[in-house]
Amino acid sequence: MKNLLVLLLIVSLPAVGNEYPDSSRWLYTVAGFQLEDEVVGDRAGQIIATGSSSMRLWDHSIHRDFAPLPMMSRGFCGSNMNDLLVHLDVIVLKHKPGAVIIYEGDNDIAQGVPVTVVLETFEDVVLRILDDNPKTRIYLISVKPSIARESLWAEMTEVNQGMQAISKSNKNVFYVDVATPMLNPDGSRKPDLYVSDGLHMSQAGYDIWREVVVSFVKRHEAVQ
Repeated sequence: MKNLLVLLLIVSLPAVGNEYPDSSRWLYTVAGFQLEDEVVGDRAGQIIATGSSSMRLWDHSIHRDFAPLPMMSRGFCGSNMNDLLVHLDVIVLKHKPGAVIIYEGDNDIAQGVPVTVVLETFEDVVLRILDDNPKTRIYLISVKPSIARESLWAEMTEVNQGMQAISKSNKNVFYVDVATPMLNPDGSRKPDLYVSDGLHMSQAGYDIWREVVVSFVKRHEAVQ
């Protein structure tokens, strides 16, 4: 638990100007992924779920929720899209996945990175995955409407709109909207979806993700 709390603190690490924080801070975590890869062996063709703490903390049930689809969990708390881009070879590409599920953008905006830079980085990640294998399906999960970051929601909404646009540019890229069902009809937040920090999700939040994300992915993977 202590190590997890340390990782969650990285969320607040600010960007420098218009640039992302240094992604070398993840070398220890990435080395851990590599060690696990050596132990487990080849998992080509599986679905890789990666992204920041919302994805990492889904570990408690993600394999059960997506069963019988073969899943590899590669979330790393506090990460942003540039962290994923920098470490994409180890986290994603080396595994030759059938599909990739990504949750990023949340920390990017909280770290002060401009929306335009965030979306350019999203595009870079998508293009690198598709350049490696054009048949890979990519599922981009929308930024969630947390209580703690409500003041940033306008920018996060722009990121979500940008992800939608990216998804329309390629038949193998999909936008998964978790934001709408996580809001009340009047646009207000649902406190029960979050733990005490107002940022990370409670089981009720993950129940919505299971209903929305899992059903969406299973529906599209079934036709492959």
